[in-house]
Amino acid sequence: MSKEDAMKSFSPPNLESTRFASHYELARLPYFDLDEQDELVLADPDAGPVVDTHTHLALGFLGKMRVDLEAEHPRPQLYLPFDASLDLDVYANRNFTPELMKRMKLDLTLKSMTSGGLRATHTLPNLRREMTKLGVKLSVLLPIDLPLISDNAGAYLDVVSRKGEGRFLSFGSVHPYEPGSLAAKLDRQVALGAKGIKYHPATQMVYPDAKRGMELYRLCGERNLPVLWHCGPVGIEPPAGRRRSQVYRYEKPIAENPNTTFVLGHSGALQLDQGIALANRYPNAYLEIASQGLSGVRTIIEDAPIDRIMFGSDWPFYHQATGLAKVLLATEDAPEARRALLSANADRLFGLMPSQAEEVSR
Repeated sequence: MSKEDAMKSFSPPNLESTRFASHYELARLPYFDLDEQDELVLADPDAGPVVDTHTHLALGFLGKMRVDLEAEHPRPQLYLPFDASLDLDVYANRNFTPELMKRMKLDLTLKSMTSGGLRATHTLPNLRREMTKLGVKLSVLLPIDLPLISDNAGAYLDVVSRKGEGRFLSFGSVHPYEPGSLAAKLDRQVALGAKGIKYHPATQMVYPDAKRGMELYRLCGERNLPVLWHCGPVGIEPPAGRRRSQVYRYEKPIAENPNTTFVLGHSGALQLDQGIALANRYPNAYLEIASQGLSGVRTIIEDAPIDRIMFGSDWPFYHQATGLAKVLLATEDAPEARRALLSANADRLFGLMPSQAEEVSR
């Protein structure tokens, strides 16, 4: 659907509506407008600033990063495209058609060994431009690596150190079964600027409670590095990945590493209630809300510790405005909760001073 076609169907803002014929229609909400480039911009000055704790650049495997992470394009090609229809009240991946799902999986597998595909547009300048339009002061980049065949963490840390301009933090990625010393690899990434470790059981094919994983968590705690997990099944992963993402397998690491901070990416995904239970049970567990539907976000706000919930978009799978719209709708009458989710909790976790937040051009 073109922007012109989408605009024809616009109706007055309805805060109860969750379905949109395209992402353009998010401008029906009072929080957004469309600019001269037909891109969403934040219209509500009270909505920001925002810290996005769950983003990625291109991921590459079988050798060095082949995508130019410094390249800029007219518009990034997100996995859920801007002209795709959108329902904010379902788990985000339910918005993919079979054709879009096939395209995404191809880009993340075979094309991850090339310099092409949609991922060629998943770069630092493209993400920064979206951030600036939406009042996002800082994004946390999450690399994912496999033993011996990738160095996404190195690529992310390098581009942030040279081109980040204070708008990005990058985590590292140390696979628990990487040959050699986990401590040595962790320390190398910390020296390059890593602010935490990303751990993805389904992609890295390692259980969250694996023996070497437990060692990694202990080492992270000693270095004051938070661990951000992909937590919970999402319904589109292979069976082996689904088994490794069951939320019950995350409790042992949290319980046995009280000095390590764990962030449950996706808040347990399709096992949301179990994710919330872990956050209520353990003070070292945070929830990150990427991909949850609007009803799920509201449940998290109502049932989980409000000082341990953080915003995440999972860019470039989804436009940052998609997740932002859910938080703004869910906190329409709760300004303190909105501030906690969108920036204050992340500011505290990552040691950011609110006064350090630069003015983001809208």
